[in-house]
Amino acid sequence: MAPILRRYGDVALALVLACGAIVELVAWGGAPAVSSLLLVLVSTLPLAFRRRSPVVSFVAVQVGLHLLIHLNPGFDNDSLTFVVAYFVSLYSVGRHATGLEAWLAAGGVLVTMGDFIASEGSDPGDVGFVLAVVGAPYAAGLTLRLRREREAVLQARNEALHAEQEEVARRAVTEERSRIARELHDVVSHAISVTVLQARGARWQLGRCEDDVRRALDAIEQTNTAALGDMRRLLAVLRDTDSDPTTHEQPQPPPQPSLQHLDALVREVSASGVPVSVELDGARVPVPPGVDLSAYRIIQEALTNVLKHAGPARATVRLSYGADALVVSIHDDGSRATVPSGSGHGLIGIRERVAVVGGEVTAGPSPDGGFEVRARLPYALEAS
Repeated sequence: MAPILRRYGDVALALVLACGAIVELVAWGGAPAVSSLLLVLVSTLPLAFRRRSPVVSFVAVQVGLHLLIHLNPGFDNDSLTFVVAYFVSLYSVGRHATGLEAWLAAGGVLVTMGDFIASEGSDPGDVGFVLAVVGAPYAAGLTLRLRREREAVLQARNEALHAEQEEVARRAVTEERSRIARELHDVVSHAISVTVLQARGARWQLGRCEDDVRRALDAIEQTNTAALGDMRRLLAVLRDTDSDPTTHEQPQPPPQPSLQHLDALVREVSASGVPVSVELDGARVPVPPGVDLSAYRIIQEALTNVLKHAGPARATVRLSYGADALVVSIHDDGSRATVPSGSGHGLIGIRERVAVVGGEVTAGPSPDGGFEVRARLPYALEAS
């Protein structure tokens, strides 16, 4: 209904005003002259294109009305359609004229005011009446146009800002995935190197010590099982990360951190002003290197967020070793001015870490105050 009204509404308005003006003209003075009928059409039909050509429509309507009352003095005082056409043309030129047309429209309105004053007299009361009758409809249309243009500018800025934020978040995700892929690559490479050394040792023990060979084969099985899971995680990351064909040989990176380095991290954060305590739930068991690395990075990122956002606070890191998963939770009792929405780079990194190992993560205010990050990291990743 709205598109039809917008498309044909102005045409219908012009036709209704033209018919109404003819009826009023006949009722006012009997059979009108052909010239008067033509001026009625000139005074109303141009309103059909008041949006597409506002200045042309305005000039045509105003000239037509001026000549109509010149041929039929007093008709304007008794005609409702005359008043409606007059006001609609003034409103429309203020509402729809833009750019150079807007300046031409302003000049046309001033000329209309001058004509009105010249015909009605120069009494101060008449001047005020002219400003109200001529200026008010034009000002209403102009105000609405400026408001809509301002809204359009703000909407465009908001969309641009939203697109920029999405692009920043996308880049952060891509960078984090690339970093995770490099770290997992190092973990898998290390596992393969260990397997090669164990295989060599087992070969040397063939025929000498069957127990040493069995232990080496068990170690090879355990190492390769963990490496297979890390390889699956690595491939899952690489599916969503573009490789860089221009990379050059880089220096050998330092060993990747793990939960064995957690005490050093806790001491570093505590020295920075946030006391950190570590709690263990269940017996500590070996976890796959990829999960071990992810758990350390999640704790590191969460504690960094505490330093940045929580203010004076204490933090607790809890490690819960289950039969099939490691649950890591980081809770602080600080007060944040704003609660992170999940779009910050720190939380993006945590979510990507958890997604790589096929786990689950929640982050938000805790019921007893403060903020908590909780991640469940399964030991094994099922093949898809």
